[in-house]
Amino acid sequence: MIKILTYAAAATSAVALLTGGAFAQQPAQSPEASAEALSEVPSRVQAHVSEIWEPVPRTVATPEDAPPSDAIVLFDGTSMDSWIMAAEDGGPANWPVSDGIVSVGSGDIVTADSFCDVQLHIEWRTPAEIEGFDGQDRGNSGIMFHRQYEVQVLDSVDNLTYVNGQAASIYKQHPPLVNASRGPGEWQTYDIVFESPIFAEDGRLRKPAYMTVFHNGVLVQNHAELAGVTEYIGYPTYSPHDCGPILLQDHNADVSYRNIWLRPL
Repeated sequence: MIKILTYAAAATSAVALLTGGAFAQQPAQSPEASAEALSEVPSRVQAHVSEIWEPVPRTVATPEDAPPSDAIVLFDGTSMDSWIMAAEDGGPANWPVSDGIVSVGSGDIVTADSFCDVQLHIEWRTPAEIEGFDGQDRGNSGIMFHRQYEVQVLDSVDNLTYVNGQAASIYKQHPPLVNASRGPGEWQTYDIVFESPIFAEDGRLRKPAYMTVFHNGVLVQNHAELAGVTEYIGYPTYSPHDCGPILLQDHNADVSYRNIWLRPL
């Protein structure tokens, strides 16, 4: 009996501590009553302790068929002011714009500003005419974060190629979980969450880059860890760098883009 009472006293003390002393002034209880009180601790603690009231998340408007209110619009169908050529001189982006669409021109383009962690929305279309084009020659382009971490753009409907180079692959690293591609000439969407790598002051990698990709609304990359930059030849490695621009690739294919926006995270 002494041992049972000792456990009951300990239980009563635990309840008093967890509930802010609410039981501290209560008279001694029987072992059965103390056990019953202790069984109520989870619900009492959760109600009082586990609720978070501040800070209140800011409100973001999400109008239908328009970017969120906190988005940075990179292409609205008219202006390419947010883009420059990727070449060293960095002149104005010369890709042609017509009917709300920008088509791949001569040379890669990059955003004029640099970004770190982002949520990117982009819509793209490969050519409807596919005769004579197969593999990596069929509607090839790419979207690169910091100029060097690529999500592949490609017509991947009935088009045999290496799977870590098909549409929605993290190029030469991760094939997509499924092939969610639409047919040639149809508009497709990517929604990408990119987490930048983090480097220590001495240049060592502290945290690798990660990507989550939705292709036409389907999850195809689930917080995939990047082994380094997405190389065409060779194996990926990391070198320390700052945040960087987003690059759209000219790969000698008539690929088009529209409705491009991002949210810094």
